[in-house]
This record gives sequence, C-alpha cells and structure tokens, in this order.
Amino acid sequence: MKNIRVIIPSLLVLVFSLYLSPTITANDARPEAIKQVVTKINVNSASVAELAEKLEGVGTEKAQLIVEHREKHGPFTSVEQLLDVKGIGAATLKKNRDKIQL
Repeated sequence: MKNIRVIIPSLLVLVFSLYLSPTITANDARPEAIKQVVTKINVNSASVAELAEKLEGVGTEKAQLIVEHREKHGPFTSVEQLLDVKGIGAATLKKNRDKIQL
C-alpha cells in the first residue's frame, strides 16, 4: 500500500510534466528561406565589398564590373539593367532580385 502512495503521485507528476512540456508543432518547422532575413542592397551606392558579400553568385570581380558599369553609364534605373554587366546572367539576377534595391 505504501508503494502505491508513492507511485501514484509520481505518475501524476510524470503525466502532467509531459502534458505541459513544450512541443514542436508544424508552425515551428518553417523553411530556412522564411527564417532568413532578406537584406536589401542598393546597387547604385554599394561598394564592391558590399556587393560581393550580399549578392549570391557575385564575387569581387563581378561586383567590380557592376561598379564600373554604374560609373560609366550612370545609376541603374531598373534591375534588368544588371544583365548588361558582363557575368551577370538571368540566373544570377533571379537569385538576387529580392535583395536588389535601386
């Protein structure tokens, strides 16, 4: 009988602790894309280093070409004008479209 007096409260504590413990729900399983904060970069004022760091698939060489194009032809007035820069293709533009600010 003494064992039952000890076991029952212990089981109650166990059941309630399992019931009240935090669980992972479907809402917690968000895709990584949602978890990442999209940082915009102004291609008309960003430095070579900033462009290379923040744009996917753009290293320092392509970033330098973006800056040179901007200096030679003036500021970009549309995102699509980046396609005029050597080495920037449709795939690179598509990956970065949401990050680019004019």
